Amino acid sequence: MNTNHSILYLSKGDIIKLGGASSDLYVTAVSRALELHAKGDFVQPLKPYLRVDEKNGHIADRIIAMPAYIGGETPVSGLKWIGSKHDNPRVRGMERASGLIILNDPESNYPIAVMEAGLISGMRTAAVTVIGARYLARQGFRSVACMGCGIIAKMQLRSLIEQFPEIDAIHLFDLNHDSATRLAAELREFSSNLEVIVATDAESAVREGEVVVTCTVTDQPYIPFDWLRKGTFVSNISIMDVHKEVFLKADKVVVDDWDQSNREKKIINQLVLEGHFSREHLHAEMGEILIGKKPGRESDDEIIILNPMGMAVEDISSAQEVYRKAVSANIGTRLSLY
Repeated sequence: MNTNHSILYLSKGDIIKLGGASSDLYVTAVSRALELHAKGDFVQPLKPYLRVDEKNGHIADRIIAMPAYIGGETPVSGLKWIGSKHDNPRVRGMERASGLIILNDPESNYPIAVMEAGLISGMRTAAVTVIGARYLARQGFRSVACMGCGIIAKMQLRSLIEQFPEIDAIHLFDLNHDSATRLAAELREFSSNLEVIVATDAESAVREGEVVVTCTVTDQPYIPFDWLRKGTFVSNISIMDVHKEVFLKADKVVVDDWDQSNREKKIINQLVLEGHFSREHLHAEMGEILIGKKPGRESDDEIIILNPMGMAVEDISSAQEVYRKAVSANIGTRLSLY
């Protein structure tokens, strides 16, 4: 029996060396994942949530197991195991989320790599917003509003700036004013052509955004429909920020995966349970738009909301892209399985 099998370990530093702090890698990988998802060339069980105090705990306090297989020319299987505590930054001086991704060779099911997941998870989420903006935002948009100003917001906004150089105004709001001021300074340093405005309230920021991105840990909606200007694209990354009426009044509602979105008592699931929304009300899953099965934006005045729960296929595709680059560049640490 062959006992020489090894796995490649990649730290966050290794991933950064491989280009993992920039958006191009993830836009490529996530686009591939969404297309394979639309074609049905994937396996993705519903992700279980591990909550120690589900009754009293914060909605963002959990560990999620996210397994998936993606096909195509280079199949791969894997698992993202990612934990989150909403008060990590404030109480422990740590990032809110942390985790690991394991990749497996689907031929033998042996593990081939283990890598830090926090950076990949955040950047692939930013790539979903970028891809959404390409198909669902008004062409040539210039202003972005961002609710929440933590590390996820930073990844979202830097990715948008990298992919849409015509952006010239960013409107920020955070309940913690210092967080918004700090992110504003980082964005100005990242791109000297940007006007970055720290809003005094959520409404004034949202009303300015042609693209609105939510990056909070709220468990209570606060964005009503009448805050959204005509033609707005909302990338509702943090899921719980917009009122139910937004889903009912928007011209198009798009998700990444219907089954993933219609669970865990999130807003769409609440509407379904109340009998106000269903699969038939949904415009499309994002992959259907990428492969041309459904249209994206069809007029400048449409208000469109993307509600991505986050899919394991996106993480596994992104991790596979990192793994390929690592093997090619001989980066990482080899660990014997035996």
